[in-house]
Amino acid sequence: MSQLNAIGLETNKATELAEKLNTLLANYSVFYQNVRGYHWNIKGQKFFELHLKFEELYDDLRLKIDEIAERILTLGFSPEHNYSEYNKISKVKESPHVSDGVQAVSQILDAFKELIIQQRVLLDLSDEANDEGTNALMSDYIREQEKLVWMYSAFLK
Repeated sequence: MSQLNAIGLETNKATELAEKLNTLLANYSVFYQNVRGYHWNIKGQKFFELHLKFEELYDDLRLKIDEIAERILTLGFSPEHNYSEYNKISKVKESPHVSDGVQAVSQILDAFKELIIQQRVLLDLSDEANDEGTNALMSDYIREQEKLVWMYSAFLK
């Protein structure tokens, strides 16, 4: 018989979910800081439009970072909180100084692609573990971000 954690999930499945959520947390955290940099440093003709869009995006990322960390805690584990560890495990890499809007939006699209890939893996794992909380979170994130990919892609074309 398998062991269950405090919310009734198999401990070994909860462990795997928490590990993948910590990786996702690292990616979100690096992405968040990149977007802050785009917001601060953007220049050019689309400054006003992008400055506001980047602020809207980093505010949303901040909320998602908190939700992911709280989900890790709900599963019975500790969220990673050190950028030194984030930089080791994140596939989204720190962005150099970017002031060009097209370059910033292109990097945002690359980050969304990576997040969506990781979230789909978590969606499958959470489904197998009967973890509705993680599953709903990932499903919501994927739906929102697919729409944002369409919108940011439209900006580039």
